[in-house]
Amino acid sequence: MAKGKRAGGAKGTKITLKMAKNALKVTPDGKLRLDLSNVGIATFPKCLLKLRNIEELDLSRNKLKIIPEFIGQLSGLRWLDLHSNQIEQLPESIGLLRSLAYLNLCNNNLDSDGLSPEIGSLRNLQVLNLGMNRLNALPPTLATLTNLTELGVFDNLFTRMPECINVLPNLTKLNTKRNPVSYTQRDGKDSDSVKPTGNLFLVREGDLCHPCLERCRRKKLLDRSQRKSNISGLISPNSIARGNQENWRQQSTTSPPSFQKGQARPAGDINTLSFMNNLYA
Repeated sequence: MAKGKRAGGAKGTKITLKMAKNALKVTPDGKLRLDLSNVGIATFPKCLLKLRNIEELDLSRNKLKIIPEFIGQLSGLRWLDLHSNQIEQLPESIGLLRSLAYLNLCNNNLDSDGLSPEIGSLRNLQVLNLGMNRLNALPPTLATLTNLTELGVFDNLFTRMPECINVLPNLTKLNTKRNPVSYTQRDGKDSDSVKPTGNLFLVREGDLCHPCLERCRRKKLLDRSQRKSNISGLISPNSIARGNQENWRQQSTTSPPSFQKGQARPAGDINTLSFMNNLYA
């Protein structure tokens, strides 16, 4: 990452063209990458417009609140990491980054009004991380991202999953964990067929829509032999499951722990790899 001069106060670190050029690197696959992560930037550096040939830009773990309209002029970007800033709104010009394949907006202050519908213009986008924001809806234009294979919307405010997710034809990885999702029947009443158990939801096959049912079958989540071997306690009636808990506790307390808890990472010092792991944890 580049080492800039601290301007002090709310202005943050000022990045000059010289500092940006010194931070340029070539990736193993030959892409030109600019790493300006974790240097205290509060204002998007306008000098980057003189480096329009960059393909990968990392501005994560800074203090950015505003992404300017001129970001659309960086049309050669294929990889953009903005996680762990304070971004509240995306400009409409984000849709001009037509070559973008990877976009990480995790851990910002985005609400649904701040997520520009122009994000649906990123037709080459394959990975989109929107986790750890304040979203309760997604723009319907997201349904046009037919090349999207990985989507993270974990740790948001969704009470129901957006319909546009169901029509993404190539989506293979989806993380919706830790949202206040409510499951209701068509008549609007709470469904007794869905019982929350930690991060698991026990659902009857008849209550799943056809695409979800097919997806579960492809992943073998509904295979009876697999459920009996892996989560047999969960497919049993609740009274039996509660009876098995004491045996489970005895087994777990008599066995020594097989791991040690690692030392906690300091607040704000979370790298890109940890967020990608969180996306599919």
